[in-house]
Amino acid sequence: MRAHPRIAVIGVGNEFRRDDGVGWAVVARLRTRSVREPRLSGIELATCDGDPARLIGLWEGADLAVVIDAAHAHPGTPGRVHRLALRDARLPAPPTTSSHGLGLGEAVELARVLGLLPRELVVYAVEGADGEFGAGLSPAVAAAVDRVADAVEDDIARYGRSVTEARP
Repeated sequence: MRAHPRIAVIGVGNEFRRDDGVGWAVVARLRTRSVREPRLSGIELATCDGDPARLIGLWEGADLAVVIDAAHAHPGTPGRVHRLALRDARLPAPPTTSSHGLGLGEAVELARVLGLLPRELVVYAVEGADGEFGAGLSPAVAAAVDRVADAVEDDIARYGRSVTEARP
């Protein structure tokens, strides 16, 4: 392992489809925080439209990858956050097509088959209320942005501690 683990945080979605932009909003919040937060120094912060090849390219070679995306649950609770920690696990395929065409589950499965999964993958899925065209998050989803950014920072800190503790 490298002297410092490679950590990638990827916001997935479309910032012009209301709540589908929650991943982008979390990454923007982390970019703002990284100016004053030393533990975010060196973290790769990226956004992606959800294309599986682009996602895999962003997390390829990462020790820890954190992906934030909108979830469409029926019935849903807008703003509710789900955290999935994946090692060699698989995301269940959704019963319907996502707004991204192929979804995160397909990207994870393809990366698994190709041996391109990060050492550890954490997914935050935020239930949305509005996927219509337009800018801005619904109030419930906007309220979740700081909570998810805090949770991502905690994952980064926890991963850093576990790497340090595992070294001789």
